[in-house]
Order: sequence, then C-alpha cells, then structure tokens
Amino acid sequence: MNRFRLEYLVEKEGILREFLTEKEISKRTLTAVKYQGGKLLVNEIERDVRYRLQAGDCVKVIFPPEKLSEGLLAEEGMLDIVYEDDLILLIQKPFGIHTIPSFLHRSSTIANFVAGKFKKEQIPATVHIVTRLDHDTSGLLCIAKNRHIHHLLSKQLTDATFKRSYEAIVEGHIKKSEFIIHEPIGRKEGSIIERVVRQDGQNAKTQVRVIEKFEVNGHPFTRVALTLETGRTHQIRVHMSWMGHPLAGDDLYGGNRNYISRQALHCTTLSFLHPITKEEKLFESTLAADMKNMLTRNE
Repeated sequence: MNRFRLEYLVEKEGILREFLTEKEISKRTLTAVKYQGGKLLVNEIERDVRYRLQAGDCVKVIFPPEKLSEGLLAEEGMLDIVYEDDLILLIQKPFGIHTIPSFLHRSSTIANFVAGKFKKEQIPATVHIVTRLDHDTSGLLCIAKNRHIHHLLSKQLTDATFKRSYEAIVEGHIKKSEFIIHEPIGRKEGSIIERVVRQDGQNAKTQVRVIEKFEVNGHPFTRVALTLETGRTHQIRVHMSWMGHPLAGDDLYGGNRNYISRQALHCTTLSFLHPITKEEKLFESTLAADMKNMLTRNE
C-alpha cells in the first residue's frame, strides 16, 4: 500500500519545523505525522521538528495512512471521472445525488462511492471534498486524496486562486449585462436549511454575466454565467433570489418547477494550480441534458 510522501531539497540552513511551515505543511498535519504513523526523514534518518537543517539536506515527509471518516460506508457506484492523478480526483456529478452523507442520507452519496473506489484500489485515504455541490446541482466536483492536498487546495479557495464558474437559468429577463452581487449570507431564522441575505451574515460575493435571454411558452428566462469569489452555502441560489431572479426549478428560493424539476445550476469550470507541480489546471464541462433541453425549447 503506497503511502503519500513529499521530498524537498534544502537550500539554506534552518529549523525543520520552520522549513516545513514554509512548504505549507500545516500544524495539524505535522501532529498527525508525529502521532499517527508518519515520519520526518533528513538524509534518510528520522528527525524531529527541532532538527537544524543544512543546505543540501534531503527532507522527506512520509504521511500517515488515513482511515475512513467514522460512519462513511465504502460503496460501489458509478463515478464519471474527468481527471485523476495520485493526489486529485475530479468527477462530473449528476443532479439528484448528495455529495456527502447526512443523518437522513447515509449511503449512495458521491463520498460513499469515492470511498469504495479508494478501498478497491487500496488508496490509504479518507474522502476530502474540496468543492461540494448541492444535491440538485450538477457539474464538476473536486476531491483531494489526502489531508495535505485538501489543505493546499482549500487555501487556494480562500485566496481565490482556485476558480469556480457556473451556469444557471434564472426566472425573468435580467436588464444588466454584467454585475457583482456582494451581499452577506446567513441562516434564515427558524430554518436549518434555508439561507438569506442578512447584514450580520458571512461575506459573500458572486460575479454574474448574462449569456442570453429567452422564453419558453411565453415565460421569460435568462441564462447566466456566475463566478464565485466566496463559497457560502446556497450562495448562487440565495443571491439570485435576492435579486428577484430565482433559479428555474428552485422552489426553495422562489423558482417554479414547471419547466425543470431541479434548480437549473451546473458547475461548468474549475481552474487551480496543481498543489505540488504548480501547473495551471483548467477543466470544463458542458451543461446537463435537462438544462440543454430548456434552451432548445426557446420560443
């Protein structure tokens, strides 16, 4: 069973802990390496984080094997894989399936199927979801194969190096061609599911660009491209509803289901720097069939 490891060449003298911090290895990960079966090697000799490095030293970090999260069942299931390497898995998620288990849905989620894949292929990791999608949102979804890669990709999400773009079909015709919604989002009082724009909520920012306006049986719709600068729960759905243009099919936030049976939202693009090679990665996805069908019904 191959263990995830990283290797570095030291360019100047210093303390091992500080060197690893510069390499963006988190304190939590170092704790796991120390207490959960990992190793820190300098020139093939095990050392602790206080060891003083010299220029030319070779540092190896051997990460501990990970166990599946408690309660996560490993199940066989279909995964539409877009890209995969030793560190990252990108899939095309269909609508109508949960990303992770919940109290009401413990099985048959994307996480269950990925756990099954890892078990079958003897990948010593639990499932680290980087970009979660709602049950009825389709499109590209990113998963890390170990906690360190998840940490690095999450940092890219925070500093907006990791870009996520979506397409949606919303109710009505939007007058502006391009704009930004910068409104805080928080829980709706009395609900554990719904979110609303509220001034004491978390910072949330969505870029919106109109692609086309059309009608289906005389009912107006607008197809829009959206880029997230933050990642709040239901952010796109809440922001577009707040504008008075809820997503088609999103009956939770004011849309109707006369023309599509779920919120018309699809993750079309993911772009990021590969956390180890630093190579720019760009992945694109075409719209799901039900959204394409709405567009072909233009009148």
